[in-house]
Amino acid sequence: MTETVQPALTSEQSQEIRRLDHELSNALEVVIQTSSLLGTVELDDNARQWHRMLDNGVKQAIEINQKLRDQLRIQA
Repeated sequence: MTETVQPALTSEQSQEIRRLDHELSNALEVVIQTSSLLGTVELDDNARQWHRMLDNGVKQAIEINQKLRDQLRIQA
């Protein structure tokens, strides 16, 4: 199997991706803090289930964001 070689990002592309990653991190921080605050109040069973789903999604988004940052470092 032959690997496809990806062309390096241009400086402008790299800067734009870094800017978007920074904005994504800021948006994720709001969701993380909101989820954390929800964890401090008493919730009924349905709300707890929704909160667990939110937490799982947040964890996945954080992992994806970290992978994106790792890839950006490799491209630098």
